Amino acid sequence: MTQEELLGAAKGLIEQALREDVGPGDVTTRAVIPPDVRGKGTILVKAHGVICGLQVAAEVFRAVDGRVSFRPRVREGEPVQPGDVVAEVEGPLRGILTAERTALNFLARLSGIATLTARFVDAVAPYRAVILDTRKTTPGWRVLEKYAVRCGGGRNHRMGLYDMVLIKDNHIAACGSISEAVRRVRAAGVGVPVEVEVKDLDELREALKLGVDRILLDNFSVEDIAEAVKIAEGRVPLEASGGVTLDNVAAIAATGVDYISVGALTHSAPALDLSLELSPKGTIIRTR
Repeated sequence: MTQEELLGAAKGLIEQALREDVGPGDVTTRAVIPPDVRGKGTILVKAHGVICGLQVAAEVFRAVDGRVSFRPRVREGEPVQPGDVVAEVEGPLRGILTAERTALNFLARLSGIATLTARFVDAVAPYRAVILDTRKTTPGWRVLEKYAVRCGGGRNHRMGLYDMVLIKDNHIAACGSISEAVRRVRAAGVGVPVEVEVKDLDELREALKLGVDRILLDNFSVEDIAEAVKIAEGRVPLEASGGVTLDNVAAIAATGVDYISVGALTHSAPALDLSLELSPKGTIIRTR
């Protein structure tokens, strides 16, 4: 994803976030900070993590006051530890203080996703399994949150309902069988990869005969995932999903499964603790 694509996805979210936070104006900052005061500040990390969202945070400051400069001190996807400076800001102090919370909200949320993703990726590092995200994203934030997963070393599953067929249990129930659901997809000529969700080993055996692109093992036990890998014999990539945690993800990966999808990456990642600290020596009152 290019910077232009990322910021294009973020633009509307930034505008909405500033409308709800700033509204008709930052009454506190306007009351206590004269308009001719400039300031410097640093964004500090207060916990171990992985940074993501620097470009988005920079855009928040620019949206509030284009005269505020934002200088990253680390790279996207870089591991950080408490006390690290991730960025410096300088410019009109009113703009810095008004943009502060919104910018940190974006940076903390995206860094939290990248951090949790990196923990899952590290847990399966000895194995072949690839960590994937899901569609369990915050409405409107999908592009940003899936970008954060990539910053953490994971990969994206489908972006939406349009770029991959995923035949789930309710589709199968409506069609009567996996075979019939796949037949209908092929008759429709959708032209995108086809994945089928199976709930047990019998359904796996049925799906293996259909020439699909991937099979999702839904809520299988670790033992059944291992058996599924043996049955499939590498004919079709297998994805494990459901109930995946940091406590069991290594055991799942050790079965030899190809992919492990984790909804928690985007729906349960805690925000990374960050703060913006002003430098008193960097605050300059400009006389007229």
